[in-house]
Amino acid sequence: MKELIGEAILAPNAHNLNTWRFMVFTDPVLKERLHKIALGQRQVLEASAVVALLGDLNAYSVENSDRLNQNAVDGGYMTEEVKEKINDSMDDFSGHADEQAKREWLMIDSGLAAMQFMLAAKARGYDTLPMIGYDVEAFRKEFDIPDNLVNVLMIAIGKAKKRGHASVRLEVDKVTYWNGKL
Repeated sequence: MKELIGEAILAPNAHNLNTWRFMVFTDPVLKERLHKIALGQRQVLEASAVVALLGDLNAYSVENSDRLNQNAVDGGYMTEEVKEKINDSMDDFSGHADEQAKREWLMIDSGLAAMQFMLAAKARGYDTLPMIGYDVEAFRKEFDIPDNLVNVLMIAIGKAKKRGHASVRLEVDKVTYWNGKL
């Protein structure tokens, strides 16, 4: 699981702020509590683990940017000058944004991390199932989630007992618009 999360956090993200947080549930007692919150979806109980992906609103700060970028400077990946330039741009990037804009950014960044996690799991022979159907408020209350963390989705992970049913997608031409023409 740590390797999968390690790969997930390599996903692209705005200003490299690492806004995602992962809660991993493997304990059967906790998964039973989670099962009720997840509207009785059986995969919560059957999966080897359930990962709740959250986004951290506090990540949009100069302090967080400075800490992360200092690590890059210390590792020889960035100069002090570049670090200062990035930190100075943080006020323009997030200093004037309202909470709703930051929540939308979290969804994008966390969505990229979720997909990276799911692809890494598949590459290792695991199956995953993204879940947005759960009682967010009950989850937050049950697991004492602080206000700065925003619920994104849950991902069940394990080995499928049987093959999932086939699904269909719209054709590429139905979902693609060229050169600004809808």
